[in-house]
Parts: sequence; structure tokens; C-alpha cells
Amino acid sequence: MSAPTATPSPARHPILRALRTAPASVALVAILLIVGVAGGGLWTPALEQEWFPAIAYGLPALEEGRWWTPITGTFFVASPWVYVPTLLSVAGMVFVEMRRGSRVAMLYFGFGQLFAIFAAAAFLMIGQLLPWPWAQELAQVLDVGPSGGTMACIAAAVGLFAAPWRQRGWVIVFVYAAISLFLLGELADVEHAFAIALVLMVDRSFRIQRTTIREQRLIAFVSILALGVIQILTLLLPTDGPFGPTAPLEGPWLDVAIDAAVILLVARGLRLGRGWAWVLTLIWSAVNLLLALTLVVLFVIAPADMHETYGDPDVSFATSVLWALFFVYLLMVRRAFRARRGKRLGAAAGASSDEVKNLIRADGGGTLSWMATWEGLRYLRTGEGIVPFQERLGVAIALADPLGPAASIPASVEEFVRRTEGEGLIPCFFSCGTPTRDAMPAGWRSLVIADDTIVDLEGLAFTGKSWSYVRQALNRGARDGMTFRLTTLGAEPWGVRQQLRAISESWVGDKGLPEMRFTLGTLQEAEDPEVRLALAISPSGDVDGFLSWLPVFGPGGVHRGWTLDLMRRRDGGFGPVMEYLIGSSARDFAEEGAELMSLSGAPLAHEARPEEGVIAQLLGELSQSLEPVYGFRSLHRFKTKFNPRYEPIHLLYRDEGDLTRIAAGLTRAFLPDATLRQFAAAGVDMIRRD
Repeated sequence: MSAPTATPSPARHPILRALRTAPASVALVAILLIVGVAGGGLWTPALEQEWFPAIAYGLPALEEGRWWTPITGTFFVASPWVYVPTLLSVAGMVFVEMRRGSRVAMLYFGFGQLFAIFAAAAFLMIGQLLPWPWAQELAQVLDVGPSGGTMACIAAAVGLFAAPWRQRGWVIVFVYAAISLFLLGELADVEHAFAIALVLMVDRSFRIQRTTIREQRLIAFVSILALGVIQILTLLLPTDGPFGPTAPLEGPWLDVAIDAAVILLVARGLRLGRGWAWVLTLIWSAVNLLLALTLVVLFVIAPADMHETYGDPDVSFATSVLWALFFVYLLMVRRAFRARRGKRLGAAAGASSDEVKNLIRADGGGTLSWMATWEGLRYLRTGEGIVPFQERLGVAIALADPLGPAASIPASVEEFVRRTEGEGLIPCFFSCGTPTRDAMPAGWRSLVIADDTIVDLEGLAFTGKSWSYVRQALNRGARDGMTFRLTTLGAEPWGVRQQLRAISESWVGDKGLPEMRFTLGTLQEAEDPEVRLALAISPSGDVDGFLSWLPVFGPGGVHRGWTLDLMRRRDGGFGPVMEYLIGSSARDFAEEGAELMSLSGAPLAHEARPEEGVIAQLLGELSQSLEPVYGFRSLHRFKTKFNPRYEPIHLLYRDEGDLTRIAAGLTRAFLPDATLRQFAAAGVDMIRRD
């Protein structure tokens, strides 16, 4: 007898789920579609229907006493094709409803729609009294549709975004409103502008002066590029805004060309916070405003002559308003543009590697802190601490946790972020621990990129089934006459050092890419007398494998333990040499009184859980792609033989918009000497192996 088939829960049906989470939005969509079917608007434009004047809103309807039209006109759509953007625009209401409830969403929609209609009517009622053809023409127009309410909901939804996406969303909304109002100038565009203004006044969620310096620069960069695009589009396409209609290529092409050249000159400088770019942009904005005022005077004095010599000035007037708004914005965020070209972060009072070593010995550090003494790092002094970092492709990558007393970590993090952003760099913390993660600024994101594998050495005994691999390697090593030696590179004779170099070069030669750096050391780092080597010597005197161990200090110069760095083996040598070396090292470290032994974290080998988000899942896929080249996951599985406990290793960053640049910077930090050809060859190799 077959088992009964399980019936899907009704709550899982998409329509029922939407009704439960956003009933008001679903009801609005349903009403729009029902009205579209009943009135025929889904296949015949409402503008062509006989009943259109009776239900459409606008200044003429209100002047003639049709008070009901703001209600009735809301649920009709002007043309069949307009249903697509109209229904898509309800997404803003859905977002608000899911975040703040149906009542709040309906209030935003209802008040936004009515305010947009009545405010636009009042504006046009006054505008038609002036010698303003655009306002006089628009004052006679009737319209239908819920776009005022849905635009208010979109603006409200943007106000609910987390920083910094909230300010970026507002910039997009402003750009859309400016383009549609100044260059298209339909009645709906006027209503959208008033709906956005209403939400701005109510929510007060656009507070640009409270954002970070880097965000203010980014908005300036995007805004000036948008200005350039708008000017080019208005030159190439017809427009019909408040300043009058224009035909393609009839605008002031010379002005547009000069503006575009200036924009290209200053855009990158604004993004980096350069003072010269800010000053030049202010000057050019003022020039645009003065030009607009001059044109107004000249066109009033001699309109025919000016039209013949200058062309249509409407685009210049419209874009001058945008330049004026941008001018005001630059003044508001003037403190963001104080970075100086050529200033090298940390150079004024830089620390030496010896000072860094002394600080680690004095105050202790994490399992990766000794990497801060390696070549290629720079140091930023932060009060009681030091932050080691590399600058790669405009990204300041802080390595591991800030050095110094544990209580100074929050101040060091804050100082590093402030200084790097002040210099136009993107800050991030790579391979840091939980203390730094807990001290990260508000709104920052953390991503687990690896798990530090730590073996506690107190009471270590290789007993039980879980230690069988290690016991077998140690026993076999004793039978085969292997010799284990803890030493330093400088203490070994020339012949042994040459063997170590040969083994290492053979390992690197098998890779399509050069030996990785940054958090992965080489024999150069192993020359440090504080770094210990673990050697496996065969009965014939050959080195079959070796490890390098970085010191882990506690406060007061106490050796707390050791961190694994290099792992190299000779081809054809002792089979379980790595298990033998790590097991022998752990035994000797435990006898010396060390507390822990870190096997480090294999990059990109962390098993992401569903709750860690999409980016963590993408890193997992990247790890699978890189597995044939570097074997991160295989290394992680190997380390499980030593029964470690795991501590998360984090990447800290401001927001997802930085990840592309951070990824590029980390790639160059890990592979500083790799060529484009080597990257391409490695990519082809990964594709073939997949």
C-alpha cells in the first residue's frame, strides 16, 4: 500500500503568501485590474473613452466642481501599456507594508496620491497666471492613475533602507524626478515631484550631512556623472519641460561639450575627496549659473538675435537648475573634500617592524598578529595601538586585529576608518577576530571567510579513535627511522637550507600562479629568528618535509602558542609527513608549556550556512572554483584530523558596494607579482577542470 501523498500547505501558495504579507498592495493591484477590465482600459486607452472627463483628475476637473475625481481617477490607467510600469511601481508599497504594516502603507499611498493631485493643481493654478506657456498648457490637462501614491510609497521605501543604501536610493529618486520634471514635464511628473517632497518633509530620512565622508564623495561622484549624462541626452533627444520644448541637436552643443570635459576632469577627484576637484566643480557650477542669468537677460533684450547665434536656451536653463542644486550640495558636504594628493597614509609617523614586534610582545596578539611584521605592510599609529595594512587598488586592507592593548581596539578601528576614508580609500579589515568584529562601526557588515583551527595543548594526549591518524603517522615515523627537529632557519647548515628552498620551489613550480603572499608566508618570512621550523629528516639525511611556526604572544612577552604558516613536503618522501610533523610539533609545544597551536584558517574554506546570506554562498562557490588551483577545502579537511576547535575569521566592510573593489585589492595583495597572462591561464585551467 502506497503512502498517502502529502498535500501542500495552502500557506505556501504564492498568492496566499502575498495576501498574508501585503494585503493592501494586493488589493490595490486587484482593483486596478478589475477596473481595467470593467472599463476596457486594459485594451483601449482611457483617454479615448467617453467617460474619461468624468473620472479624470486635474485642475480643470476641480475648477468645474468634480470633487470626486481624485478618488475615481486613482484607479484607472491612461493606456494599456502603462499598466506594466504602474503595477511594477506597487513594489514600493509592498516593501513599506511588509516593513511597517498595511495601515502605514495605505496612509502613505492615500495621502501621497491626494497631496500630489491637489498640490500639482494648486501649483498650476498659480503658474497659469504667469507668462509661462508650459504651466498654461499643463493647467488644461486631465490625468488618471495611482502614480502619485505609488511614488510616495517608493520614496517611503527608500527611507527604510539601511545605510548607506538609503542615501544612494534617494539620489536615484532625485535623479529620476529631476529628469522627468525638467526634461519631460508631464502632469504626472509634477505630481511625482510633490509626492517625493511630501515624504521628504514627513520622514526626514535624507540627511546627507550625517552620512560618512566616503558616502558624501560617492554621491557627488554619481551626481556629477548623472549631470553629464542628462546634458548629453537632452542634446540628442527632444524635451518638453518647464523651460520649453527642444528639438534634437538644437541645443547649445558647445556648452554641453565643455561641461562634459570638465565633468570627466573632476569626477575621479570628487570620488577621492580631492580639494582641487571640489573647488573647480564649485567654480564651474557658478559659471553655469552666471551663464544662465546672462542668457535670460540677453534673450529678453534681443531674443531673435540670440536664437540665431546661440540656439535654443531651454536645455541650458533646465540644466542650470540642476547645477544650482549640485552647488548647494557641495557646500553642505565641503568637509568631505580635504584629501591631499600624494599623501601616504601612515608615512608621517610610521612604525618599523621592530617596533611592531615589541608591541606584540608587550600587549600580546592573536594567532595571526605576527604576520604584521612581514615585508610589504604599512602601519598607522592610532593612539595606543597600530593598525598594519596594505593599500591595493584604492583599498586599505587592515590585516588581522589592530595591535596594542585589547581596550584600544575600538579606538584603533575608528581611527583607521576615519583616516583611510579621509584619504579617499576604501577601508576593510581582513582576517580579523571577534574582538575587532565587535568593535566595527555601526552599519558595517561582517563576513566569515575562514575558520581558525585551534588545537588546545593543555593535557594533550593522542589517545582515542579521533587521534588514530596522528598516532599512526608518529608510529610509522619511528619505525621508518624518521627524525623530528624543532629549529630555526638560521640555525640550520647550508645544505639543509638548500633542501628547503628546493622543496619550496618545486611546490611553487607546480602552480599556474606565483606563490601567494599577504597572509601566506614564504621562506623569506621564515628567516625571522622568532619563527621556528619543524623538520622531518629521513634516515639518509634528506628533508622530507617542513613546517614554519609563527609565535603567538600573550601580554608581557609570554609565549601562548604557535601558528602554522608554511607546509612543504618532498615528492617521493615519507608518506604521512605532514601528520608526523604537526603531531610531533604539538607534542613538543605542549611539553614546553604552550597553551595552543593554531593550524591557521584555509581561505574560502568556511562552510557557509544559509543564514549567513547570499555573499557567503557565493564565496563558497568561488572556493569550489579555486579548489583545483590551491586546494583550500582539501587543506581544511586535512586539518580536521587534529580535532581542532574553530574560531571565525572575518572580513569587515562598510557595504556590499565595496566588495568588488575589495576583491580586486585582495587578489593583488595575495598575488602581487602575478601577470595578466598568469591570471588568464589559471582561469582557463579552472574551466577545463570543471
